[in-house]
Amino acid sequence: MGRWTRDELQRAHDHYHDVAQEAGRTNDWRAWADNFTEDATYVEHHYGTMQGRENIYEWITKTMAEWPNSEMKEFPHDWCVCDEERGWWICQIENRFRDPGDGEVYQAYNLTVLKYAGDMKFSSEEDAYNPANFAPVVKAWIDAERAAKNA
Repeated sequence: MGRWTRDELQRAHDHYHDVAQEAGRTNDWRAWADNFTEDATYVEHHYGTMQGRENIYEWITKTMAEWPNSEMKEFPHDWCVCDEERGWWICQIENRFRDPGDGEVYQAYNLTVLKYAGDMKFSSEEDAYNPANFAPVVKAWIDAERAAKNA
């Protein structure tokens, strides 16, 4: 048996998901960063490793303000597996761009490992993805955005 109940793990994951959706909508990442312990580690293979909640907050705020990241507004989870013994969530999370006006969905996924620390906080997140999968999505989104502006 793990340290936490499945119910607590589920509530923590659902809160993380809901806060990420709101952060994407509002571009206010404070509550999202507050999902992490003060000494949390965040590994993002393209950007490096961030240590501590405040560094995570500074990084995500800066990163999500930069184009084209600023156009990713939703982060739905396609699937998740909970390792109840460890308190880990392994999820496939889409990075979905805003609709450029054509009604199509432009997204690419990353695999995320979240390590729960208790008290509705995570001590670690690691995101892994293939940049080669993102490039065609970004290009398609740019083309759709240009087409919508020229219509």
